[in-house]
Amino acid sequence: MIEVFQVLLLLAIVGLLMGAKPGTVGLRLSRPHRVILDSCALIDGRIAEIVRTGFMRSELVIPQFILSELQLLADGSDSHKRERARYGLDIAHELQDSAPMKVTIDRTLLPRAETNDDKLIALAKKLDAQLYTTDYNLAKVAAVEGVQVLNVNELAHSLRPIALPGETLKIKIVQKGSNREQGVGYLEDGTMIVIEGGARYVGREVPVSVTRMHQTVAGKMVFGQIKEVRRTTAANATTAVKRQTQATQTKLRTQLGTAVGRR
Repeated sequence: MIEVFQVLLLLAIVGLLMGAKPGTVGLRLSRPHRVILDSCALIDGRIAEIVRTGFMRSELVIPQFILSELQLLADGSDSHKRERARYGLDIAHELQDSAPMKVTIDRTLLPRAETNDDKLIALAKKLDAQLYTTDYNLAKVAAVEGVQVLNVNELAHSLRPIALPGETLKIKIVQKGSNREQGVGYLEDGTMIVIEGGARYVGREVPVSVTRMHQTVAGKMVFGQIKEVRRTTAANATTAVKRQTQATQTKLRTQLGTAVGRR
């Protein structure tokens, strides 16, 4: 029975292959998976680390108009943009030299597309490729246009450690929150934590009990409250010393008053 089923399955596959248009089967089997990099992706630079660790195996495509954009910024008068653009060009060169996968410079002309964002979306559709970007607005437009987007920021937010409600953390409160009594601090991975009753502890590291978490468009946000700490042994000892000192002073006053009365 199993052999008959296998034969029928094989015949069905052969029938599908024969019914397909000439050349389409080979095209589907041989078509490489491509990822297009925009200027934000190159300037961000984390794509090099992702490639180096082996998490990216797709063919990387760097459009010529993106390199031209970076070159224009690198020659500009704005020092900050100039340094960032030069770094992006360095990342492109590093990917060409050391990436284990194929890295190509695409020189496709897209005269109907006006802006570079439009060109990126049009090129992604033409190559049936994914778009790697950290530009939030471009990612939204590309998603509407049916282009799959890879955003390393979303990946980083998804991989952040989760702080569970009830967990106690040591948090340094760096500023006041939007509400009067709130303080704001950050977890080790950079996640913001809003702390009820933390406004008066700005500049200090205090124990905070996590109460809840909230997922926003920008990532996770954690809420907590100051955890009341019982008096330590040192504080109790200080109180005991104060009481003993007060008792000694009272005793000395009594003795001094008795001596004066005898005179």
